[in-house]
Amino acid sequence: TRGLAPAGRLDIDSTGLLVLTQDGRVARTLIGESSGVEKEYLVRVQFAPNGPMGAGVVAENVQAIFPPHQLARLRHGLSLDDQPLKPAQVEWQNPEQLRFVLVEGKKRQIRRMCEQVGLHVVGLKRVRIGQVVLGNLPVGQWRYLRTDESF
Repeated sequence: TRGLAPAGRLDIDSTGLLVLTQDGRVARTLIGESSGVEKEYLVRVQFAPNGPMGAGVVAENVQAIFPPHQLARLRHGLSLDDQPLKPAQVEWQNPEQLRFVLVEGKKRQIRRMCEQVGLHVVGLKRVRIGQVVLGNLPVGQWRYLRTDESF
């Protein structure tokens, strides 16, 4: 049998859903340049306008002090490596956690986006790829896709 390969990656300091496949077409659908498949993340943040070690770090109720125009920039208006990013869905999940839905996945994209608007990521978990949801699958465990899940 051919080996399984991850379709996409997670940074060493991130957790969450990975899709493993033997099918190169599935991998291209998920991670190809023109993928368009949504990836959803829960991102715990601190407000760190002067960097994570600088003055003024706020760890609680970040939502209350984070400027709305900066949230708008996270949704659309940022660039990485001189390339404009595609629009993203970004909203507060709770006062210290944002929910990101992206259709692209540049290297360390969410961390770098947050940095540009004065946020420091302290936790990042991918909870969905397309219609496949992590749910309560324990860390290190796997399951087969259900018949209603495909790419």
